[in-house]
Amino acid sequence: MTATHDVTHEVAGTNGAGHGGAVGPDALVERLRSQATRYHSEHDFHVRMNAGELSPAQIRGWVANRFCYQEAIPRKDAAILGNCPDREIRQRWIRRITDHDGTETTEGGIEAWLRLGEAVGLDRAELLDGRHIVPGVRFSVDAYVVYARTRPWLEAVASSLTELFAPGLMAERLAAFEKHYTWIDRDGLDYFRNRLHQAPRDSEHALEIVTERCRTAEQQDAAVAALAFKNDVLWAMMDAIDRAYPA
Repeated sequence: MTATHDVTHEVAGTNGAGHGGAVGPDALVERLRSQATRYHSEHDFHVRMNAGELSPAQIRGWVANRFCYQEAIPRKDAAILGNCPDREIRQRWIRRITDHDGTETTEGGIEAWLRLGEAVGLDRAELLDGRHIVPGVRFSVDAYVVYARTRPWLEAVASSLTELFAPGLMAERLAAFEKHYTWIDRDGLDYFRNRLHQAPRDSEHALEIVTERCRTAEQQDAAVAALAFKNDVLWAMMDAIDRAYPA
């Protein structure tokens, strides 16, 4: 059964009136980090995955559907770059795209996820043609790309701050896969290993941008709302996967 998710965003005080005024950087970081309780690691499907309770078919379903999101990450980041007027921010942010797309000489996250698919028994063609993607996942991923393209670039940057919660998740996931799913080729887990150092670097940069640029109460509320939206995207994906691949 899918866990209940409270979709009330922590963006404002009573009756949506906001926090009454801008807060300092430390308090803003605290507000952003409070969103960790809404992160998809708390979803029942993910909890069962880390506990070693999923079947091979469920693992393959998760890997195939999550690839839809992995493929969209460079397009999301390209949208942020296209809207961002600051050259110095663009110079650092563009690394996110090469991290996932790779280069002529280096493997990126998309290639690493394709190898994960092979390790769990999926052909590359099954991932690349999207035959296993369920409607709820596709809709959620598309909504996130559209959000990054159409919302102010600073809000799109704030939405990426789910990476604040990712390193711990990746470490737990890697340990769980190595312990419980011994049928998976360990070489296929490189994506998780790579994100252990990429996610902290990326979240540090995004947090630096948000705390420096979000000075007004309105901007700060919008940043928290953006992060809440991203949490909802990830949670909706897990809901859709959970329904498509029941125990």
